[in-house]
Amino acid sequence: MGIRFILMVNKQGQTRLAQYYEYLTIEQRRALEGEIVRKCLARTEQQCSFVEHRNYKVIYRRYASLFFLVGVDNDENELATLEFIHLLVETMDRHFGNVCELDIMFHLEKAHFMLEEMVINGCIVETNKSNILMPIQLMDKAS
Repeated sequence: MGIRFILMVNKQGQTRLAQYYEYLTIEQRRALEGEIVRKCLARTEQQCSFVEHRNYKVIYRRYASLFFLVGVDNDENELATLEFIHLLVETMDRHFGNVCELDIMFHLEKAHFMLEEMVINGCIVETNKSNILMPIQLMDKAS
């Protein structure tokens, strides 16, 4: 399948956005997020951005005050996942202008729309920033 979940977390470990592509109960999600966030935030900048946790490979990257964490299958390419994280940040930067935690908090639905345009059922389906942002720009014009 590929991507199992995408999390955006601040430096304090508070989840700002969570998107899952497999079924987990609320308790399982809460436990998984807590374990993974503690693991990733405790690592230094000199350590690599790949962590194995349970049956997932977690790839993460920090941009300003936000950590972007992506859980994938063990056979997925880590560098391709890092590229996906970078594409997601660039797309959000283009729309919000230097995306920050407050942009995610106050425009959560737009962040989810961007993810839904890029990833369907755990598979990356769109990488063109203009195509990703077009529906959101149309919604902005209509409102």
